[in-house]
Amino acid sequence: MKNILSLQNKLTPDDFAPLDENYFKEESLETEEIGYWKASWIRLKSNKIAMVGLVLIVIMFIFAFVGPLLSPYSYDQQVRGDEALWPCLKHPFGTDRLGRDILVRCMIGTRISMIVGLVSAVIVMIVGSIYGAISGLIGGKVDIVMMRVVDILTGIPSLIYMILIMMFLGNTIQSILIAMCLTYWITTARMVRAQILTLREQDFALAAKVCGLSKWQILIHHLIPNSMGSIIVTVTFLIPSAIFQEAFLSFLGIGIQVPKASWGTLANDAIEYLFSYPYQMLFPALAISITIFALNFIGDGLRDALDPRLKK
Repeated sequence: MKNILSLQNKLTPDDFAPLDENYFKEESLETEEIGYWKASWIRLKSNKIAMVGLVLIVIMFIFAFVGPLLSPYSYDQQVRGDEALWPCLKHPFGTDRLGRDILVRCMIGTRISMIVGLVSAVIVMIVGSIYGAISGLIGGKVDIVMMRVVDILTGIPSLIYMILIMMFLGNTIQSILIAMCLTYWITTARMVRAQILTLREQDFALAAKVCGLSKWQILIHHLIPNSMGSIIVTVTFLIPSAIFQEAFLSFLGIGIQVPKASWGTLANDAIEYLFSYPYQMLFPALAISITIFALNFIGDGLRDALDPRLKK
């Protein structure tokens, strides 16, 4: 008690005066606020393998969309006297049995594969996210019915979908995109549903509900944004699958048809001359391998960057 009274006697009004604004200036730490996406980009840049994959994809994009503009040949142009010509200065990748330049045909094939992979990925992300989010948010009987539909579609081989769609709609890029989207959205829907079921029980979702937000507001403003990392990673891994599927369909003769160039059609044309002119198979196979490896590297890097808990 005496200590308190003695302290009161020592206090003056000056002791309660505001501190000068420069008082803590020398001790302040200048730090930049780093958000989730910026931190993810920093982690992605530190992943050398992922960045190599990103550089390769950029090179393949230039190869696909800029290369044909610089080539003196078109993908269906037949050069008389250059039939089945081995690689040379005039034709760096050689020509096929009809005298068509394989380099420009590989460029066009890369363009078709990139378009199919990216467009199908965007559509799958939208459709699968909406379907899985609605199923996980509403729950109950609606969730049971929606998931049973997914189970039924999963039980039917995807190749059957694609063959039937190609028969009715023709061998076009549009029909391939429709076939891809009807097949691949199922994986995204399952993943998004699992994410929503987990996130809707988290504290931030319960707090939003207590604040008076509706289910749909919570879904749009909180649940889906918090699921975007997993959605992006899942869709990134679906792109190489879609590219390989398109090449496989074209190789079987039910995808892109000649004279249009696709990696699958190039491989199909080259298989007859595999031992006499192996270069005709080599370059399309290298293009497929490089693209798929690069996309998988990027997918692995995104998985570690967007969810650092998975990084060892």
